[in-house]
Amino acid sequence: MTPARLITPVLIAGATILMLSFAVRASFGVFQIPIAEEFGWLRADFSLAIAIQNLAWGIGQPIFGAIAEKLGDRRAIVLGALLYAAGLVASAFATTPLEHQLLEVAVGFGVAGTGFGVILAVVGRAASDRHRSMALAIATAAGSAGQVFGAPVAEWLLTMMPWQSVFVVFAAVILGSLVMLPLMPAHRVASRAQLEDSLGHVLKQAFRDPSYTMIFLGFFSCGYQLAFITAHFPAFVTEMCGTIDPSGTLASLGVGTTSALGAISISLIGLANIGGTLLAGALGNRFPKKYLLAAIYAGRTVIAALFIMLPITPTSVIVFSIAMGSLWLATVPLTSGLVAHIYGLRYMGTLYGIVFFSHQLGSFLGVWLGGRMYDITGDYTFVWWIGVGVGAFSALIHLPIREKPLAVAASPG
Repeated sequence: MTPARLITPVLIAGATILMLSFAVRASFGVFQIPIAEEFGWLRADFSLAIAIQNLAWGIGQPIFGAIAEKLGDRRAIVLGALLYAAGLVASAFATTPLEHQLLEVAVGFGVAGTGFGVILAVVGRAASDRHRSMALAIATAAGSAGQVFGAPVAEWLLTMMPWQSVFVVFAAVILGSLVMLPLMPAHRVASRAQLEDSLGHVLKQAFRDPSYTMIFLGFFSCGYQLAFITAHFPAFVTEMCGTIDPSGTLASLGVGTTSALGAISISLIGLANIGGTLLAGALGNRFPKKYLLAAIYAGRTVIAALFIMLPITPTSVIVFSIAMGSLWLATVPLTSGLVAHIYGLRYMGTLYGIVFFSHQLGSFLGVWLGGRMYDITGDYTFVWWIGVGVGAFSALIHLPIREKPLAVAASPG
C-alpha cells in the first residue's frame, strides 16, 4: 500500500542521489576550456567525449531499468555509482582524446544507474496516485538543485587544484551518495519467467502504440537542447562576453569574469528550473500532460530563437538562463508521468528508459555537433537554430498523443 504522505524517506533518498549525480554531470562544461588548452585538443575532441557520455547514458538507461527489475533497485544504483566513480577517476589520467572518449562510456552508464530512469521509477512506485506527479517533480527538481551548485563548485575547485583532482573529488561525492540507500525499500524483483513474459508483452504493446512512438520522438529535442547548452554554454558565454563586454558590465552585475558568468549561467538555469519543475508537477495533476509538454517545448523554441536573434550581452545571458531554466527539466516529471499513466508502474523504469534513449540521442547530437560546427565555423549559430527547429517539432508531435491508460499489465493466457 502506497503512503498518503508526499514527503517520504524514499523521496528524500532518491532526491539526494539525483542531486549529487546531476551536480557532477552539470559541471562538465566548465572543464571544456581547461582540458582543451592543457592538451591542445580541438573543441570537437572534448565535445565528442561528452556526446559519447550522453549516448552511453541513453543506452544504459533501459539496461539499468531491467537490472533494477531483475536484481533490485538498490543493486542497480550501487552498480551505477561504482561505474560513475571509476569513470571519473580513470578520466583524470586520460591524456588523449580517444582515452577520454572511451572512459566517458563508464561515466555515462554510471549516470544511467544513478539518474532519472532508476530513481524516478522507485519514487513513482512509492508515491500514492494523488502525489505521484508532484513526487516525480520534486525528485526531478533535486537534479536541478545539483545543477545550481555543481558548475560553480567545479569552477571554485579549479582555482585550487588541477582538473584531474576535481574529477577525483567528484568521484568521492558520487560514492558518498550511497549512504542514502538504506532509506529505500528492498524492491521485490521479478522472477526470470515473469520478467521475460510480462515485460515482453508490455514492450510489444507499447511499440505498437503510436502514442509511445510520439513520446519517444518528442523527447529528442529535450536532450538536444539541454546537452548542447550544458556542454557549450559556459564556453560560449566566456568567449562572447569577452568580445562584447570589454568595458566591464560584468562587474556591475556582480560577476568577476566571463568564465565565472559561464558557470553562473548554468547555476541560474538549475535554480530557475527548481520552481519550473515543481510547477510542472503540480499542473500535471490537473491538466493533460501532453498539452503541458507541447507548451513547454513551444516556450523553449521561442526563448532560444529570441536569444540568438537579439544582441548577446551579459544581461541577455542572465535573462535567457532564467527563462530557459524555468522550462529546463519540467518535461521530465511530465514525460515519466505520462509513461506511467498510459502503461502502468510495473515496468515504468524500462519503458521510460527506452523513451529516454531518444533524449540521449538528441544529447549526443547536440554536444557533438556543437563542437564540430564550432571548429568549422568558429561559432554556434547553426547549432542553435537546429535546436529551435527540433523544439518546434516536439511541440507539435505531443498534441495527437492518446493520454489514456492502456491495459498492458500482464500477458494473455
